[in-house]
Amino acid sequence: MHILLIEDDKAMNQNISLILKHAGMMVESALLARDGLELLKLYEYDLIILDLMLPDMTGADVLRTIRSSGIKTPVLVLSAIELAHKKVECLSAGADDYVNKPFNAEELVARVNAIVRRSKGHAESIVKVGKMVIDLDTKVVTVADKILPLTGKEYALVELLALKKGSTVSKEQFLNHLYNGMDEPEIKIIDVFFCKIRAKIKELSGGEDYITTVWGRGYILQDMSAE
Repeated sequence: MHILLIEDDKAMNQNISLILKHAGMMVESALLARDGLELLKLYEYDLIILDLMLPDMTGADVLRTIRSSGIKTPVLVLSAIELAHKKVECLSAGADDYVNKPFNAEELVARVNAIVRRSKGHAESIVKVGKMVIDLDTKVVTVADKILPLTGKEYALVELLALKKGSTVSKEQFLNHLYNGMDEPEIKIIDVFFCKIRAKIKELSGGEDYITTVWGRGYILQDMSAE
């Protein structure tokens, strides 16, 4: 899960980043609205966490700019302002949720997971494909009731496939999801990752494979045995 955090308080920015990274998420942070908006022009994110009071723009103005630009990425607003009309303003401007500061770390992670799931069409945290079960909240994948041993990057790839189950995900999307344009290796590294992931799945499933290569495009998560 790839998160963009726009928060001008350095201590708060670092604290939120640590909370999300501890929960297995990848976080890109910006201290100013304009920097966050520039990042949105370059990369795709699963969620934007936006502070309401920024030094260069109000959170509501940032929301309007994001939505007027055609960016549909869900937005979670964080603010110490508890006034009802501010919440209404942000929700009307395009926010998907609103959390007051100070917040509980577990609740923040739960809300982030829920918003991203809903934005991808998953009401529940569990995604099932054949004998494979991906729990998007606990970040645990099992195959035939056995835990699939995945590295952090391998899980990130499986998670992205699960969130877009049934749809082809391009290698470029995977590369951006893992590295966000920073020190990106050659794109063939994605094939290497999936070779290892699929071997692990087959070992536990008795030879079944739920990841299909779409030649020249990318990969798709689907249960071929059910078709």
